[in-house]
Amino acid sequence: MPGLAALFFVTALLYGAVGFGGGSTYNALLVLAGADYRAVPVVALACNILVVSVGSWQFARGGHVDWRRIWPLFALSIPLAWVGGRLVVAEPVFVGLLALSLFAAGLLMLWQPRWQRDGPPRVAARWVEPVAGGVLGFLAGMVGIGGGIFLAPLLYLLRWGTPRAIAGTSAVFILANSIAGLAGQLAKGSAAAGGILAAYWPLFPAVLIGGLIGSTLGSSRLDPQYIRILTALLILYVAVRLAIRFYGEILGAGA
Repeated sequence: MPGLAALFFVTALLYGAVGFGGGSTYNALLVLAGADYRAVPVVALACNILVVSVGSWQFARGGHVDWRRIWPLFALSIPLAWVGGRLVVAEPVFVGLLALSLFAAGLLMLWQPRWQRDGPPRVAARWVEPVAGGVLGFLAGMVGIGGGIFLAPLLYLLRWGTPRAIAGTSAVFILANSIAGLAGQLAKGSAAAGGILAAYWPLFPAVLIGGLIGSTLGSSRLDPQYIRILTALLILYVAVRLAIRFYGEILGAGA
């Protein structure tokens, strides 16, 4: 557990420095550590909530969250995150979806300069934001992530707002979906929530401290470009490890 807590600390520090929660990588680290895959989303979402709660509060206090404007993103994402959390999936499906999510997240972070461009806002159909939010919410609840790492590129492509407004919206999106997804996971009753959280308690102070340090350094001292690249490489490395495991499980099932 000390080694896993150290990895969670580093993950929270890196993700916190670029404005995300780290749920996707928490999931992957737990899977690679041999944790029961049914408990993985519960722990990852709880860690996500700890990391992004402070960031969401800071962005909201700074006036970077427009509550009247962001509600379409949440209209479907919150209920569908709960539905996704309630869904029971087989372990190979869970690991495969998680590996694909990590690949996509890592590539999006590496390509950030291509979609983070200035210009006038792009007008999208009114259904785009609710549908996109709903899809990301469902994935968030089922796999145990917040979805903000996928929402941010979409908002940048739409030139939705300033970088701070997009970061604040993504942070609140992660927090809301993580809470709804965790509620759905706990509602399944497939595992004792209290026992799971108690068994992994050292991870929670690790991510809380790491997230606080990361958000502080990322906003003041460290170059976000290098932090983003380092985080993307970490995500892609873990994705490859998961993909190898997924391929081995598929081969084992077919033998």
